[in-house]
Amino acid sequence: MRFPSVPRPRSLAGQLFAMQAVLIAVLVAGYALFTYVSDRHQAEEAATRQTTAVARSVADSPSVRSAIHTRDPSARLQPYALQVMRGTEVDFVTIMSPGGIRWTHPDKNEIGKHYLGHIEAAQLGHTYSETYKGTLGVSVRTVTPVNENGRVIGLVSAGIKVEAISRRVQEQVTALLGVAAGALVLGAVGTYVINARLRRHTHGMNAAELSRMHDYHEAALHAVREGLLMLDGQYRVALINDGGQELLGVGSEGDVVGRSVAELGLPAPLTGALLASEPRVDEVHLTADRVLVVNTSPVSGGERRGTVATLRDVTELQSLMGELDSERGFTQALRSQAHEAANRLHTVVSLIELGRASEAVDFATAELELAQALTDQVVAAVSEPVLAALLLGKTAQANERGVELVVSDESRLDDGLLPESLSARDLVTILGNLIDNAVDAAQGTVRARVTVTAYADDDAELVMRVTDTGAGVDPAHAELVFQRGFSTKPAGPGGRGLGLALVRQAVARLDGTLTVTEAAEGGAVFEVRLPLRAAAVGGDV
Repeated sequence: MRFPSVPRPRSLAGQLFAMQAVLIAVLVAGYALFTYVSDRHQAEEAATRQTTAVARSVADSPSVRSAIHTRDPSARLQPYALQVMRGTEVDFVTIMSPGGIRWTHPDKNEIGKHYLGHIEAAQLGHTYSETYKGTLGVSVRTVTPVNENGRVIGLVSAGIKVEAISRRVQEQVTALLGVAAGALVLGAVGTYVINARLRRHTHGMNAAELSRMHDYHEAALHAVREGLLMLDGQYRVALINDGGQELLGVGSEGDVVGRSVAELGLPAPLTGALLASEPRVDEVHLTADRVLVVNTSPVSGGERRGTVATLRDVTELQSLMGELDSERGFTQALRSQAHEAANRLHTVVSLIELGRASEAVDFATAELELAQALTDQVVAAVSEPVLAALLLGKTAQANERGVELVVSDESRLDDGLLPESLSARDLVTILGNLIDNAVDAAQGTVRARVTVTAYADDDAELVMRVTDTGAGVDPAHAELVFQRGFSTKPAGPGGRGLGLALVRQAVARLDGTLTVTEAAEGGAVFEVRLPLRAAAVGGDV
C-alpha cells in the first residue's frame, strides 16, 4: 500500500540515539562536575593529611634537632629535605628558623630568605595547614614546630602544589569521559541492532507510517459492513469490528476483546468452525436470527499466531433462495400439469372425433370438478391468500412426487386475521420448509400422505401442524433435527439439514414454539405456535 509523499521524520533509531546521547551527556556532565568538586575537595584533604604527616615526621627527627644546633644548619638539612621530598612525593619540604628564615628549599636560591606563608600558629607550638601561593605556586602546605625541652627551636613546612592535585582530578574525569564515550558507542550499536530488528517486524515502516496505518486500519474496520473477527493463538478475541458485533449479536468491543470464543454464547457449530485449526471456506451457519457465511484462515509465521474470520449476512439471500426453490417446484409442477392437461385435451378431442361427444363432456367435467374441489377445499379452510397459494402449489408439487397433501378439516384461517408483524416471507419459510421436509419423509412409503393443519387458537396464537406418514423422528434426535447440517436423507448438491434450522430460527425470531412428536399412525408431527396478540402489539409499535 502506497502512502502520499510526505517528509519522512527522523527514524526511530535516530530519535533513540539522540535521546541516549543527550541523556548520557547530561549524566556525564553532572557526574563530572560533582566528581571534580568532590574529588578536588577530597584530594585537598588527602594532601593536607599527607603534608601534615610529612612535616611532623621531619619535625620529630632527632637528626633535624641536632642539625639545627650546628653553625650551618643548611649544610646538613638541605640534603635531608630533598631526600624526604623524593621519598614522600611532596613538592617541597622547608625547614626554617623560628623566625621564618629558610634553611632548606627545592630552589637553592631561596635558602636564607623569609618563608612565604603564615607561621604564627606554629611559632606558638601548633600545627597549621593552609592553601597559599608561594615561590612554587599555589600549594597545600602544613607548618609544624620543632620542639625541644618545651621551646620552639625551628619550623618545618611540607607542601603539595595545587597543580598536582588538579592533575589527579583531571585524570579521574578523563577516565569518566572515556567510560561515557564507550557507553555512547555501545548505545549506538545497540540502538542500530534494535532498530534493524524493529524494522523487520514493522516491514520497514517508521513510527509515523505505523500511526497512519493504524488510523487507516481503524477506519476500514468500522467502514466495512461485513463482520471481521481476529483471534489470537489461544482463540481469544483480539479484534472485532462493528459488523462482527452486529452479526454475532455480542456486546461492544470492550466487552468481547480478550474473551475466549467458547465464552461468547455462539451456536455450537459456529463455535466449532471458529475454533477449528484448518481453514473453513464459505460455510453456512445459523445464529439466533441470521444465516451467516463464514470463512476462516489461520495466521502463521513460524508458529500459529491466531485466526482471521470473515462473516457475511446471507439471511435475506437464503430466504430468497428458499422462495426461488419453491418457485422452481411450482414451475415443475405446472409443467407436469400442462403435460397432463395436454394429454387430457387430446383425449377429449379424440372422443369428439370418434363421435362420442357426451363421453368427452363427462370426462372434461370430471377433471374440472376435481381441480375445483381441491381449490375450494384449500380456500375454504385457509382463506389467507399467501398460505392458500403456498398450499395449492405444494399440493401439486407433492402429487408429482407421489405424495398426497391434504388440508385437515379442523383448519380454519380467515383472511385478515394475521397481523402485519407476521410477514408472508416468515410464513412461507416456516410452513414451506415443514411441508418440504414432510414430503421428503413420506415419499416412497405406503399411502404416502402429508396432512397440514392451520388455525388460530382463540385468536391468541397461530397453530400450524404438519403430519407425515414417514419413518418418524427418533426421540434421541428430537433436538438434533433442528440443527443445521442434520438430516437422515443423503446430501444433495446443495446439502441438507438447513430447512428445519431455518424454521426454528424464524419461529424463535417471532417468539413462537416449535415441537416434534410421533404421529399416532407413525411418522412425525411438527407443530408451530406463533403468538398473535403479542405479535400484533409489536407490529403496532
